Amino acid sequence: MKRRPLPVAAALAATAALLLTACGSGDADSKANDKIAGVGGTDDTASPHATASNSAQRPKITLPNDVTNVFEGWKTGDATKDAVLTDASRRIDALAYAITQGDTDEPVLGYYYKGDALVGASQWVKEFADAKKSMTGETRYFNPRVDLYATSRATLTYCSFEGKAFVKDRESGKADKTPVTDRSYLLYSTRLEKNAKGVWQTAVLNSERGNKACTP
Repeated sequence: MKRRPLPVAAALAATAALLLTACGSGDADSKANDKIAGVGGTDDTASPHATASNSAQRPKITLPNDVTNVFEGWKTGDATKDAVLTDASRRIDALAYAITQGDTDEPVLGYYYKGDALVGASQWVKEFADAKKSMTGETRYFNPRVDLYATSRATLTYCSFEGKAFVKDRESGKADKTPVTDRSYLLYSTRLEKNAKGVWQTAVLNSERGNKACTP
């Protein structure tokens, strides 16, 4: 598994290859004009957001109409695990929002990321901004697995399908569409830590494109 300097991703390349999101650390395939994982808004029926406590006064994230995240099976019935899943999904939305705004200093990043993961997220947003790129389309997140190994520590693995998500030119609005392959599927492995406000922040994020655990 390769670690990516950027949540939730692939970098912009001169050729429109696959793009990867989610902010971890980049691999050799990370070039700019690729397809995106980690875009968007949330699905009303599948999103874990509805059950999450907002006691920490979490910031509201409103994504553009052409950017959508769908979270399938992100509810377990366990209150603590569901809190982890909710903040992880908000972290995905936060990265997508920062990319669409082209703002490396977007405050929502620091709310849901910390440490190396936060540095990577900011760098990833900068790559998009410098290339005058944004994102569009839908990304599906599925098969989440949460392990609570301490009072305020957890690991989370999940899959994503980014076959309907694309890099978009910020000036022309044109999407760089690419065909669906096994590399449209990603496996993510993350570590989260709950801060004093009760927010589960992502501290470590690894991803692997085309992992057989996620491909059909």
